Amino acid sequence: MKKSSVFLLMLFWSLTSVVAQDFFSEKLEGRVYSKDGDVAATHVLNTTTKKATITDINGFFSIAVNLNDTLVFSAIQYRRKEMVVTLSVLESKLLMVPLDEALTELEEVIVMPYNLSGDVGRDLNRLKTEPVVTASTLGLPNAYAVFPSQAERLLNEATTGGGIPFNPIINAITGRTKMLKSRVARNATYNRTQRVRSFYADSLYVSRFKIPEDKIDDFMYFCEIDPVFQVTVDTHDRLKIWEFMRRKSMVYRKNNNHD
Repeated sequence: MKKSSVFLLMLFWSLTSVVAQDFFSEKLEGRVYSKDGDVAATHVLNTTTKKATITDINGFFSIAVNLNDTLVFSAIQYRRKEMVVTLSVLESKLLMVPLDEALTELEEVIVMPYNLSGDVGRDLNRLKTEPVVTASTLGLPNAYAVFPSQAERLLNEATTGGGIPFNPIINAITGRTKMLKSRVARNATYNRTQRVRSFYADSLYVSRFKIPEDKIDDFMYFCEIDPVFQVTVDTHDRLKIWEFMRRKSMVYRKNNNHD
């Protein structure tokens, strides 16, 4: 009887461990960002499971994680960043990961080409510069063409087949087409949000909306997920947009105890 009890207890512990592991594991979605904005193809590695992915052109990524896994973010132009997957990370709708530039310090070098004097007024008059050559100055037909993003190109290939007849069917069955449509929509929403943020200086978010500077991105995402935000932005009326964000800032501060 005693052996049977011990066996049942061990079985219970084993099942509990498996269930707990499954409960605290999920597909984590996030976005890396930096001051210069060049975050495409940043490597995201789960060193615990040895799984990896790379970010898309706007820094978005998705990777399978478990509680207490370690994630490493790396790119040539940024410092290596490590992060442990905590409960708060798992509960986040979109994990925002800031990246710091990997600056290489060089000794000071003073260059004085073209016999420059250092007087900007005099030097500008002495310098002879060639005209700037661009597609628009040359009058090329595609000078002002808007080219599709990487996600849009991938979606077009998935739905048209890219010359392979069965590709659209396979992509539809596997869910790749649905995933790419979601990515295109998400990128469009993100671009709209970034455009709105650039309307106002960060100091205004801090002084008028009382949003801490390190929380501005989180606040913009809070606005973005409200369907009314998209409708308001599409009016292109900056006064309406400002009033909407003012009201949302009060709700955001109340929810996050920033008052």
